[in-house]
Amino acid sequence: MSSARDVTFARGDETLRGHLAAPDEAQDRPAIVLIPDVHGLSDLYRELAGRFAARGFATLAVDLYTREGAPTLGSPVEAMRWIAHLPDPRILADLQAAVDFLAAPAGNAAKRLVGITGFCMGGQYALLAACSLRGLSACVSFYGMLRYSQTNELKPRSPLDAAADLGCAYLGIFGEEDALIPMSDVAELRAKLEAAGKSFRIDSYAGCGHAFLNHTRPDAYRPQAAADAFERAVRFFEAHLSART
Repeated sequence: MSSARDVTFARGDETLRGHLAAPDEAQDRPAIVLIPDVHGLSDLYRELAGRFAARGFATLAVDLYTREGAPTLGSPVEAMRWIAHLPDPRILADLQAAVDFLAAPAGNAAKRLVGITGFCMGGQYALLAACSLRGLSACVSFYGMLRYSQTNELKPRSPLDAAADLGCAYLGIFGEEDALIPMSDVAELRAKLEAAGKSFRIDSYAGCGHAFLNHTRPDAYRPQAAADAFERAVRFFEAHLSART
């Protein structure tokens, strides 16, 4: 059994929002921060949080748009333009607050292990978080973009640039026909992680493009691959967040 509710958590003087799905007696269970795609915290990601909770993980789907509200994006070009203007330092600080919130739940003196996952833009930030934040024990990134066209104050380093700083076990899940993430980028990520001696696994799915777990997009959804990828993510978190399972 699990329960779900909208919650708030603090980052300094700011109040951020999210959706927490948790198994019974969740304070004794490992936890996952879940980062939605560019469109924000939708019913799809509330559902995915519930699926992780049903497998034993307290899961916080974060609302990265607490301040400005979710954007209305009419095309992939608009979506990529929006992503390019999001400030990575702010996003990562919000994610650190989410990790801290899950690591030490109210009324529980003992900290619990925390992982992070994300989809599309959220997968991009999941990998960046795994290379930048404290308190993470595992990361599963679903088709997160790896390369920035340019770096600047908003985008100090791309996931590929950050890969050598990976601080926890990592599972990357990609579609081999993803127009946003060429397999050459995935190969470069693999090479950088191998060179740095990191603990990682990369799985790619033939016949799948971007967003192949998104059942609200019939053009992209691949049911068999989606079920397999989700199960691999669960098993990965079970293996690396096992101290309290």
